[in-house]
Amino acid sequence: MMKIFRYLAVAVVAFVAAGCIDNDIPYPIVKLDILTLSAEGEKAPATINPSACTVDFELEEIIDIRKVSIKDVTFTEGAESDVAFPGKFDMRNALYVNLSMYQTFEWTIRAKQDIERYFRVEGQIGESEIDAVSHIATAYVPMDYDMNDVRITAAKFGPKDISTYYPDPLSFTSFDGTVHHTMVTYHGDIEEMWTLKIIQKDIDVEFSAVDAWAKRIWLNANGRSGDKKGFRYRTAGSEEWLEVENVVFEGGSFSACIEGLEPQTEYEVMAYVDESVTPITKVTTDSIFTLPNGDFEQWSTIDNIVCPYIDTPFWGSGNDGAAMASTTLTEPTEDVRPGSEGRYAASLQSKKAALMGIGKFAAGNIFLGEFGGLVGLDGLVNFGRPSTARPVALHGWVKYNCGVIDELGRVPAARPNLQKGDMDEGQIMIAVGCWTAEEYGGSADCPVVVNTKDESTYFDKSGKDVIGVGEMILTESTDGWIEFTLPLDYRSTSEVPTHMIIVCTGSRFGDYFTGSTQSLMLVDDLTLQY
Repeated sequence: MMKIFRYLAVAVVAFVAAGCIDNDIPYPIVKLDILTLSAEGEKAPATINPSACTVDFELEEIIDIRKVSIKDVTFTEGAESDVAFPGKFDMRNALYVNLSMYQTFEWTIRAKQDIERYFRVEGQIGESEIDAVSHIATAYVPMDYDMNDVRITAAKFGPKDISTYYPDPLSFTSFDGTVHHTMVTYHGDIEEMWTLKIIQKDIDVEFSAVDAWAKRIWLNANGRSGDKKGFRYRTAGSEEWLEVENVVFEGGSFSACIEGLEPQTEYEVMAYVDESVTPITKVTTDSIFTLPNGDFEQWSTIDNIVCPYIDTPFWGSGNDGAAMASTTLTEPTEDVRPGSEGRYAASLQSKKAALMGIGKFAAGNIFLGEFGGLVGLDGLVNFGRPSTARPVALHGWVKYNCGVIDELGRVPAARPNLQKGDMDEGQIMIAVGCWTAEEYGGSADCPVVVNTKDESTYFDKSGKDVIGVGEMILTESTDGWIEFTLPLDYRSTSEVPTHMIIVCTGSRFGDYFTGSTQSLMLVDDLTLQY
């Protein structure tokens, strides 16, 4: 499910929230939102995106998506909906809801449902191919496989527990020059005729992927299921092969990760099944990328603005915008982490800044990027720095004083019950991805432009260009300095990023002008682990 992370990088004044439609009626503009929504059989709470006017949720596979019970829907006070809730809806297509008061806002409600499907044959090579659109399942076996003595070990093509099969696919044993069909029935009236194929393949073992990172190599291969399988590796030029440990087996597929390797080094790898081996594959590990000024020892003051660098900008902060209100949010502190050999750490203090006689809350923060300027009284922040690194974790030290929310500007749609008196939240986030200046409005150095007034520009950790991401939320004060290791979750081991984003903030919802003026985050000695 999609979850949107928002960051306030400048202390600026926002007067009116952006709407989803144009308005030419001389009435007040009141943004109308869906605040909460729940559905029977949902896997997790719905994801609500106010800027895009969308609601997304995922259903358990046993739910009939044609008859989804949607309940507990709440709207902005005073809004009227042209769709009656609660009710049952066909969610195979999007449901459009118009909310009206002075203006009308169209919302889109979407449901997603994945059904686990598999087809497994004893002795097969690799994983089977499942075509859920054409209803075809294909397994591959070696050339010497007895096609008149096939043993199907598992087959599932419909929702669990409620699907019936006729004939039983496990009863098929002969695939010599023929295919078989099974009728899958579920929800009483849905019938799918599935075609089962078994094809001989002239190979015993093959690599499906070999991906080299800085200090590890990811291995994936296909081979005969049930036989002795594994991987071996060595440094290029050496004679001794080393056995790879902790191999994971799944049917005819197997995988492993070799750790503790040397950066920028050539290695040779092979996969084997019994006496059969793949051709030797050569790969070279990546170089190491070290965070500039990750120890936060370098600071300077330029035009009365405190900057987390001396000569070359790499880190940015909200100080550029806060300077208009004669306020500094981010600055060095001599309260360093235990055992530090340095003099400074970064201090991120959330404050209420006064500009043109108007007081607005601003979150203390530091991030990879730079201040992009102002559009009226709203700020542009450019996130990201060039990097092809694929770290497995962000390591560092943090000290956090979690204040009670005393400034409530706007309430995030994701937290509709947030109010004064609740505890603030700190956040540390790292992401690597392939963001482009052409698509995200920035430059080659800082591709992702966030407009603090336009929520549609806020960072989306589930976005199509995000390759790996890690996040830590602090919901209470720490007992002094604490050491942390924040792992990244990668969607792929083969994709190479172009940029990296890191953000640390003492008030997670600062972009809504919501948080605590008592929240203070200190960070020190941030390093990338490989």
